Parts: sequence; structure tokens; C-alpha cells
Amino acid sequence: MRDLIVEYLIDRRGGLSPYLQIIEQTKRALRLGVLQPGDQLPTARAVVEATAINPNTVLKAYRELEREGLVESRRGVGTFVRKSLAKPQTVEASAIHADLTAWITRAREAGLEREDVAALVDTALDRAYPVSTEAPEESG
Repeated sequence: MRDLIVEYLIDRRGGLSPYLQIIEQTKRALRLGVLQPGDQLPTARAVVEATAINPNTVLKAYRELEREGLVESRRGVGTFVRKSLAKPQTVEASAIHADLTAWITRAREAGLEREDVAALVDTALDRAYPVSTEAPEESG
């Protein structure tokens, strides 16, 4: 087990609840390889002290991550990562990550705000990964 502490950053102005922010930030860390199987998540107490959110909010997020099979709670010990979501092409050291970071830097230097960049990325994602609205065909 590595001595790695994930630091949750809670945006109180955004529309996403703190519970969902913890889940999303944990999944992002799993996708990027920041968290790996065996790593321990911060204790609920540590998250509460760092973010001033309700302990039940943290526990609810951890239970959801456990329900999804990503972490496991060990009574009296803590919550540990069970499963990685990282792919070699998504880890921080990848060429794709470097290209994206360079693009974001250029966008910022061009005067775009974070929300502008997010809108551009969301639009590009929607085009590259369209959501199918068609009902699946029935066989028979």
C-alpha cells in the first residue's frame, strides 16, 4: 500500500452534490491511475475535517463506490481500493494526456475561461461519443 492521500475538493457553488463530487473525484483518480488496488481512501473524519461536509455524505459516497465494486470497507481499518479503472492510454504520463494538457494551456493563454474550455470539451465529447436514443432492435 502506498502512502497516498486523495484530497477531495468540494465545489459548493456548482450544481453537483458533495456526495456525487466525492464519487466522481474517486473515479477520476482510479481512471488516471492515481489510486490503485490496495490504496486506502481518506477516512470519513479526514474528509470532513478537510471539507466541512457532513460525515454521512462521505459515508454515502463510499458505500456507493463499494456497491459498484470499486472499493471495500474494512471495519475498524478503513476503505480500500479494490479495482482500478486506469487504462495505459489514460494515465497522466501518456502522450494523450500531454496533448490535452498542452491544448488546455493554449486555450487558457488565448483567454478562454474554465467554463469555455469545459463547453468545448463537452461538445467534442458529444460528437465523438454520441448517445444513442434509438431503442434496441428486438429479435424474433
